[in-house]
This record gives sequence, C-alpha cells and structure tokens, in this order.
Amino acid sequence: MIVALDGSVLMVAQPSLQRDLSATLAQVQWTSTAYLLAVASLLVLAGRLGDRYGHTRLLLIGSLGFGAASAGIAAAPSIGWVIALRAVQGVFGALLQPATLALLRQVYPPDRLGPPVALRTSAIGVAAAAGPLLGGLLVAHLGWRSVFVINVPLALLIGLLCLAARVPEETGRSAPRRLEAGGALLLAAALALLVNALAEVEVHGWADRRTVAGLFCSAVVAAVLVRHERRSRNPLVPAAVARSVPVTASMALLLFTASGLFGALFVSTYFLQNTLGLDPLDSALRALPMTVLMVLGAPLAGRVLRGLGARATALGGTLLVVAGIGWLARADSGAGPVATGAAFALLGAGYATVMVTATATVVGDAPPGYAGVVGGLKQTSVNVGPVLGIAVAAGLLPAAGGGPAHQGSGSIGTALLVLAATAALALVPAGMLPGAERRGGPPEGAGRKAAEPVPCPTSPSEV
Repeated sequence: MIVALDGSVLMVAQPSLQRDLSATLAQVQWTSTAYLLAVASLLVLAGRLGDRYGHTRLLLIGSLGFGAASAGIAAAPSIGWVIALRAVQGVFGALLQPATLALLRQVYPPDRLGPPVALRTSAIGVAAAAGPLLGGLLVAHLGWRSVFVINVPLALLIGLLCLAARVPEETGRSAPRRLEAGGALLLAAALALLVNALAEVEVHGWADRRTVAGLFCSAVVAAVLVRHERRSRNPLVPAAVARSVPVTASMALLLFTASGLFGALFVSTYFLQNTLGLDPLDSALRALPMTVLMVLGAPLAGRVLRGLGARATALGGTLLVVAGIGWLARADSGAGPVATGAAFALLGAGYATVMVTATATVVGDAPPGYAGVVGGLKQTSVNVGPVLGIAVAAGLLPAAGGGPAHQGSGSIGTALLVLAATAALALVPAGMLPGAERRGGPPEGAGRKAAEPVPCPTSPSEV
C-alpha cells in the first residue's frame, strides 16, 4: 500500500513541486522516471536476495530505507536532490514488493492463496484511489513536502510489524546459493535501458534515433544476459522457474493487460479533458468506477478463481479489459458519464480479475525457495507493462510524438483500438494457465516436483 499511495499522491504534488523548486517539466518527469528505473531494474535481484537472506529481513530493510529516503525528499533543497533521492527510494521500493508476495507464499498453502492475494489487490486499489484525494488535501494545506512526510510513520509501522512477525520457514526450501553479480548487473542494465527508452517515446517518438538506440542496446544486453544465464552455475533466474509454464504465462498475461490498461488511461486523459473539455477533477470522477470495481472485484475474483480455475478466470478478466478499452474507443464528444463510467468499470473489474489470478498462480506455482525471485519477475511485468502501454499510446497520439499538434477524436479512437489489440494478446498466455482441476493453485506436491530435479532460479516481472 505504501508504494501505491506514494505513486498516486506524487502526481498531485508535482505541479507544486515544480513551482517551489523552479524546475523544468523534464526535471519533474525525472522524479517519476528515476524511481521507475530503479524499481524495474532491481525487482528480480531483490526477490533473489529475499530467497537467500529471508523476506522478512528484506521487507524490514526496504520499509525503513523507503521511509528514510522519503524524509530526505521532504527536506530536499533542489530538484536535483529530489531526483537522486527518488532513485534511492526506488531501490528500497524494489526490496518491498517481492517480499510481500513471497511472505504470502510462506504463510498460505498454494490452494488458499486466492483470498489473501485478493485482499492485497484491494488494498492497493484503495491506496491508489485515496492517493489523489489525500495528496490534494496535503498539498493544499501543508505543501508538496508533506506527501513524502506521511511515508515516514507508515514505513516505521511496517518495520515494527516485521520485527514482531513470526513467519514460518518455507518447507522444501533448497540450500541458499551464492549470487553471481554478473547476471544481476546485466538484468538491471537491460531493464533500465528498456524502461528509459520506452519512457522517452512520449517526448521523442518511436522513430527517433535515441529511442531506437535505447531499444537496440537493451536487446543486445538481454541477449548477453541469456547467454550468461545458460552458462552460469548459479543463475539469477533458476531453471525451475524459467521452465514453469504457469509462471511465464502469468507474467506475459500481466505485461499485456497492464500495457493495454495503462495505455488506455493515458489516452482517456486526452479524451476527457481535450475532447469533452472536463477539468482534472471531473475527469477523475468519470474514472472512479474503475477503482471501485478493482477494490470490490478483487475478493469476488478470488472466489471465481477457486471455483473455475486460473484459465477460465484469466480469460474472462482479459475479455473484460479488452471490452472496456473497446467501449472507450467507441465514445465520442457526446459521451456521457454513464457510458464512460461503465467502460471504466469494465476495466477495473477485468484488471482486478487478471491481477488476482496471475498473482495467485505465479506465487502458488513457484518452486520452494524461489517465491522471492518469482515475485520479483511478476512485479517487473507489472512495472514494465504500463511503460510499454503509454509508449504505444504516445506514439499514436499526434500531441505526443505521433504527428501534428492537433488532438482529434479519430486519433484517440485509433490509439484505443491498438491498445485493445495489445490487451487481447494476453488471451494467448491466459489460455496456457492451469484449468479448474488446479483450484486456484498447484497440487500440494507440484512445487516439490519442479524443484527437486533442478534446484535453479527464474526470471522477470511484477508491481
């Protein structure tokens, strides 16, 4: 929750931060980009460290470090300090996210992961929804620095809970293995180059040589990483994880649906404010049904998952996301709040269903001892997906690098249809998930069977 809350309140605080520190728009954008680069590039390594040294310990370090970095940002004298400390905050944020999923795996058996994962998804939805409201009140009365101050007591509370918690050791866990820095550095470099290139598409466009060079360099580093991992005795991503179809399919599912959803949210901002002429508050209210359905739909998705299995639940959730984006694509300047609200409600219900299903499957199918690295991979997908979706949307919108600076509903509709097609790609990995016989998680012996022959590691995605 603290990570979701921090991200949502920052969006409200950025204009005030820009004025107070006399920063440029590009510098303000880097307060988000620096954090995202740090998080996305370190999530898998953070999960691997948690598997080796203990996830409660990583959660404690991550929460305290996140709080300390937040306090530093609140006292920052210049925009340069804010950007640097946001990167530090991202490092500790990367420690937090895989640890929460791995601890769920240690406390709950695979066939009972649905309800706690649904509760986690609802909590994230509540935090994301409360962020803009809380941020608006804090910035209006106490200034932008207060949105970072609130992280400090929350981080301390999490730290105290970590010290008080008694988490059982994961059964069947293999002996800790030495981590090789080479694979971790290569993965961090590949993801950092990819995220940076995608984040710059909004400014430069897809055809710019900086975008092309960034994507090419990321692909080269990724190829070197694959070669290194195949030859390594202690790979960063264990073979037992890399060969798991439910794990890899869940990550692809999250990547495509997150791309479609967040790209659609990016485009809908232009539609609501430029085409319909709404102010930011009215735009947020039009999109509120999405958050409501995410919060309320997550527990229901957990029950559906338990009854129908991962495959049917994921297919249904993906179709809801595609339908929601398609509905937005059909909207015109006469679209009322009921029509747009219904489209956003479909998006919220669908994404909550996909999140609960993919998270429960990926964590439940993780071989014993590798829940952290699997959680890191899942979180990487959830972080990279939105960047990819926004890059696709930015390249198709005229005002965002795709052409002349006019904003027509035709280009918005085209962008949304492309994003709906992007989300529809998730139907392929959704169809590869286990069916109803798995009942929301693998059989009790599945993890042991996967881990015993090959006590190795895994790879990328989640948030």
